Amino acid sequence: MSLRKRFSLKLQEGLMHALGLVCVPLGLSMTLKGEKFLALLLSIVTGGVIGEMLQLEERLERFSQKLEERLRAERNTFAPGFLAATLLFCIGPMTIMGSLEDGLGKVPHILYTKSLLDGTASIAMAASLGVGVPFSALSILLIQGSITLLARFLAPLLSPVLIQEMTATGGILVLGIALNLLKLKKIRVANLLPSLGLIPLFIRIF
Repeated sequence: MSLRKRFSLKLQEGLMHALGLVCVPLGLSMTLKGEKFLALLLSIVTGGVIGEMLQLEERLERFSQKLEERLRAERNTFAPGFLAATLLFCIGPMTIMGSLEDGLGKVPHILYTKSLLDGTASIAMAASLGVGVPFSALSILLIQGSITLLARFLAPLLSPVLIQEMTATGGILVLGIALNLLKLKKIRVANLLPSLGLIPLFIRIF
């Protein structure tokens, strides 16, 4: 909130582009760890078809728009900042992939990248929506923490091969996020999320 006069839109855009560039080698390094290319290909394609049929990205966008419209009347209260920041920081592919990576015992590169993205966005949001924004940290702790703990609980049941291929699948999604941040191409990454659940099936088949 104290930085709002110095945090220009141009600076925000520059930081987003820098993080987008960082996401490119991160996604590539994750993807290249995979060895079951056919399983990866089928999980991405099938997951994308399911996501498009369910319109996951569109549903999230509509939910965001409706929430924003409802909160406009309460602009100067605590709730708008808290709810808007919670929605932005806790719903999306990087939340799921990063928490899974952390819970499976890997270095949480995705969460580190996500924290910089969220930190950048939080400054701009706090400038306009007030003190409710920093309290969204409680939502992040609850949601990301729950996914991490669940993944840590399931980790002993997952084979090294499965973890490796899930990482590779997540890498494809990170590359999609990189393209979005760089504004090179709009990728509906949320529609690809079902692929993370399908990769175990295709690993077992092949």
